[in-house]
Amino acid sequence: AEGLNLCTSGSATSCEECLLIHPKCAWCSKEDFGSTKSITSRCDFLQNLIANGCAGAIENPSSSISVVKNVPLSSKGSGQSHLDVTQITPQKVALNLRPGDQTSFRVQVRQVEDYPVDLYYLMDLSLSMNDDLDNIRNLGTKLAEEMRKLTSNFRLGFGSFVDKNISPFSYTAPRYQNNPCIGYKLFPSCVPSFGFRHLLSLTDKVDRFNEEVQKQKVSRNRDAPEGGFDAILQAAVCKEKIGWRKEASHLLVFTTDDVPHIALDGKLGGLVQPHDGQCHLNEANEYSASSQLDYPSLALLGEKLAENNIHLIFAVTKSHYILYKNFTTLIPGTTVEILHKDSKNIIELIVKAYNSIRSKVELTVWDSPEDIGLTFTATCQDGLSYPGLRKCGDLKIGDTVSFEVAVEARSCPAEDTSHTFTIKPAGFRDTLEVAVTYSCLCGCSGRAAPASGKCSGNGTYACGLCECDPGYLGARCECEEGAGGALHQALCREAEGKPLCSGRGECSCNQCLCYESEFGNIYGPFCECDDFSCARYKGVLCSGHGECHCGECKCHAGYIGDNCNCSTEMDSCVSSDGQMCSGRGACVCGKCQCTEPGAFGETCEKCPTCPGVCSTKRDCIECKLFNSGRLADNQTCQKHCKDEIITTVDVLETEDPNAILCAYPVNNCVMKFTYLELPSGKSNLTVLKEPACSSAPSAVTIVLAVIGSVVLIGIILLALWKLLVTIHDRREFDRFQSERSRARYEMASNPLYRKPISTHNVEFTFNKLNKSYNGTVD
Repeated sequence: AEGLNLCTSGSATSCEECLLIHPKCAWCSKEDFGSTKSITSRCDFLQNLIANGCAGAIENPSSSISVVKNVPLSSKGSGQSHLDVTQITPQKVALNLRPGDQTSFRVQVRQVEDYPVDLYYLMDLSLSMNDDLDNIRNLGTKLAEEMRKLTSNFRLGFGSFVDKNISPFSYTAPRYQNNPCIGYKLFPSCVPSFGFRHLLSLTDKVDRFNEEVQKQKVSRNRDAPEGGFDAILQAAVCKEKIGWRKEASHLLVFTTDDVPHIALDGKLGGLVQPHDGQCHLNEANEYSASSQLDYPSLALLGEKLAENNIHLIFAVTKSHYILYKNFTTLIPGTTVEILHKDSKNIIELIVKAYNSIRSKVELTVWDSPEDIGLTFTATCQDGLSYPGLRKCGDLKIGDTVSFEVAVEARSCPAEDTSHTFTIKPAGFRDTLEVAVTYSCLCGCSGRAAPASGKCSGNGTYACGLCECDPGYLGARCECEEGAGGALHQALCREAEGKPLCSGRGECSCNQCLCYESEFGNIYGPFCECDDFSCARYKGVLCSGHGECHCGECKCHAGYIGDNCNCSTEMDSCVSSDGQMCSGRGACVCGKCQCTEPGAFGETCEKCPTCPGVCSTKRDCIECKLFNSGRLADNQTCQKHCKDEIITTVDVLETEDPNAILCAYPVNNCVMKFTYLELPSGKSNLTVLKEPACSSAPSAVTIVLAVIGSVVLIGIILLALWKLLVTIHDRREFDRFQSERSRARYEMASNPLYRKPISTHNVEFTFNKLNKSYNGTVD
C-alpha cells in the first residue's frame, strides 16, 4: 500500500486490536513471522502478509449477510388474504459485522393495488365549526363512493373533540355546566365542552356514519386553541375501540379551524403530569384523563402515530396552513391540506391527500444501535441512484422502488452482544427485521496457551505473540521490568538521533512504556501515536463523527473530511419536487450550495429571478392545452409534464401569496397563468381559457389624438404666457404705486415750473466823492 500504512502504524498489540484499526488490516499468527524488534509487523494489509510469507496463518474476518426470510412482493391487496399481503422484501436478514467493514443489502418496496383502507374522521366541534357540521351530514355516503374507486375494502369511523373542560380552557362556572352558550346571542344553545369523544368504530356501514354525524351538536370553549392533540393521541393508541385493522392502511383525518394546544399548555389549568401515551377511553368512549394529564408533545404524537402505522392528514383552514405545515416536518408521515371554511371540499381533500400518501415511500429506522452506521441509496422510478436518500416520490400504485442499505459497525460491543433493529416504510405495517452480530474475536485467540515455554514460562502464547505476566517484558517475556542497557535503549528510538520513546515514554527492556496523558491514550512501539492530536471542528475531536487514530481522523460511515464534519447524507438537499437542490445547486456536506444566481432557501427552492421558472411551465401549458410548442410531441409532453396539474379559468385570481404570476405573448395578446408548488411535489397551474387581447387603435384615432394633443399643448403654453405677463404687469404697477407714495413735496407748487423774471443780487464796492460805499444795485 502506498502512503501511510494504517495497519503497521497502528501499533496493535493483539489480533483483536489489529482488526479494529481498519477493515483491510489482517493479522499473522505464524510463530516465526516478522522481526523481534516490532510486533506491529504482524498487523498489515493482506497482500503484504502473504508477500512476507504468512500464507495459511492469517486472521482476516469480513462482514457477511444472510437473508432469513424473503417472501415475494404482492401485486394486489384485497384479492387475497390480507395478512399475506407483502409490500417489502426481504422481511428478515442477519448480519455479522466486522467493525469498519461495510456490507449492504437491497430492500424493495411496492404499494400494492386495492389495499384495504381504514379512515377515522376526527372533527373539531367547537362553535366556529357549526357550518362545517351542517355540510358533512351526508359525508359518509359521498366519501365511500369516492374511496371505493381507489379500494374495494373501505371502512369509516368518526370521533369529535373540543377542549379540556377545565378553566381557563372552557367555561366552568355553574351556570355554564349544561349550556356554555348561555348569554351568547349569536348561538344561545350548545352542548357542554368535552376533551375527546369516540362516536363510531371503523365500519363499512357508511349509513351509520351519517346517522352519528346528524346527532352531533357543537360546543363552546373559552380560548381559541383546541384540544385536538389529545384526540389524535387517543385515536392512535386505542386500537381495539377504534377498530384499526392490522392489514389495512390507516388514515386519520383531523379537521379544525384553529390552532392546537400542545405540551406544557396544561400548566395554565394546573396540569403538571406529562401525557403517558396510553389509552384512556372509559365505558362511554370519552377521554377520561382530560383533566389529569397535560396535552401530548409533538414527539409523543409522532412516536405513537408511527408505532401504529397511521397517516395523519391535517385538514385546516387557510389561515393556519403554515403552522400545520411546520408540524408535518416534526411529525413523520403527516400531510396537510387546506380546508374551506364550510368544509365543502373535504371529500376532494381526503382523496387528494390519500393519493399523495400513496405516491411516496420513505424508509424509517427503529431501535438502531448507536454503534451501527446506516447509509441509504434510493433507486426510484427514473432508474437513477440517489446516494444518501431514503425516500421516493411521484409513484403510481403498483410501482416498485428499491433501496441499497449499507451497514457498518463502528466498534466492538461486549463479547456475545447482538442487536436487532427494524426498517419499515412510513405508514406501512410491513417491516424488515435486521439481526446484527459482531465479528470481533480472532480464531487463534481460542487456542491461547498460558505459561507457554515460547514465552519463557512467563506469559500466555496466543496468535503468534506472548502476552507477558505482570513484571515481565520482551518479545518472549525474557526481561524483568527495570532492566536496562545501551542495546535495549537503541531499540526504543524510532530513528537515529530521535529521543527515546519520542519523549513520551520510558525505555525498559527494549520496549517503550508510554506515559499516561490527561488528554487521551499515547501508544505505538515508540510512543509516536495518540488518540487526541487530530483535527477538530468547533472544538470537538473529529467533529464527534470519527475516531482519532495516530493523528488522523477515521470517519464514521456517512461522514468525510479531515475532521469528519462533512456529511454524505443528501436527504436534506432534496427539494419538494424531488430534485437535488431544486436543480439550482449542489449538495455539499448535507447542505445545498446554490449556484444559480438569485436562488436561495434550504434547497435553493426560491428563485424569483430565475429565467426558466415561467418558461418551463409555459412549455407544459402549450403542449397539454394547445398541443403546440417545443414539447408538442405527446410522449415528450407526458414525460416532462407529468407533475403539472393544469386548470383553466375565465378570471385569474392572484390572491394566494404562494402562487407566482407568469405571462407570455401570444399573437399580439398576453396569456397569463399562476403556478403553485404543492407539498406532493406536483405543480398546480391555473391558466386563462383565452389570452387577454386589446384591439389596435385606428389611423384616424391616432391622427385626431395627435392633433388634439398639439392644440392642447398650445393652449397650455398660451395660458402660461398670459399668466407670466399678468404677473409681470402687476409687479410693475405695485412698484409704481410704492414710489409714488414715497414722494415728499407741496401739492400747490409744481417743481417743474420756473418764473419768467429772475432777481440776482450783486455785491460791489465804489468811491463817490471820496466816500466809500458798499451795497447792492438793483
